[in-house]
Amino acid sequence: MSGLKTILDENSYVNELNNKLKNGAVIAFVTDTVWGLGCLPDNKQAVDKIYEIKDRDRSKPLILMSNSINSLLPYVKPLPPLGIRLAEKYFPGALTIVSEKSNKTPDFITSNKNTVGIRVPNNEFFSKLCSIIDGGVLATTSANLSNHPSSKTYEQAVNSIGALTDTVFEDYGCKCLGHESTVILLTDNNYKILRQGAVVVDF
Repeated sequence: MSGLKTILDENSYVNELNNKLKNGAVIAFVTDTVWGLGCLPDNKQAVDKIYEIKDRDRSKPLILMSNSINSLLPYVKPLPPLGIRLAEKYFPGALTIVSEKSNKTPDFITSNKNTVGIRVPNNEFFSKLCSIIDGGVLATTSANLSNHPSSKTYEQAVNSIGALTDTVFEDYGCKCLGHESTVILLTDNNYKILRQGAVVVDF
């Protein structure tokens, strides 16, 4: 980290946050694309809360995000060569790779699908957040009500879902770009663009 000073530098707060997350807390935070809403991936109570907060269709899965691909790899089956190349080129960044999940990824995150999206955002605050969370991985979606515009600022996140979450973190100057990530589905060693976003995949 480049010396970004935040509330996450306070050990007492970090311990409190991790205890809250283990007990089902849902938090909102800035990423490099839009604001996100997240919880621990193995906490069904918290995942259910995310769906309730957003009034989100249960057929729409959450994705897993971290500050390190090494923290995400246990949640997916070994990536094909193309997946490795994509991760090397676009992580950290605004690309979500959807690949076959491993047994570590709960069905309640993926809407019972056999795939899961993984992403490493390029945002200093989000990276620091993951570095202090036990396990370093969050199950996430955008921080807005379903069928409403994505939150692009702290104020928009607070106004949209702030009263429904446990914490909305400030961005500490680490702004988002305001464009959703590109979502790419890996099939064997081919790919399909599910959503064109901030990244134009060039292979």
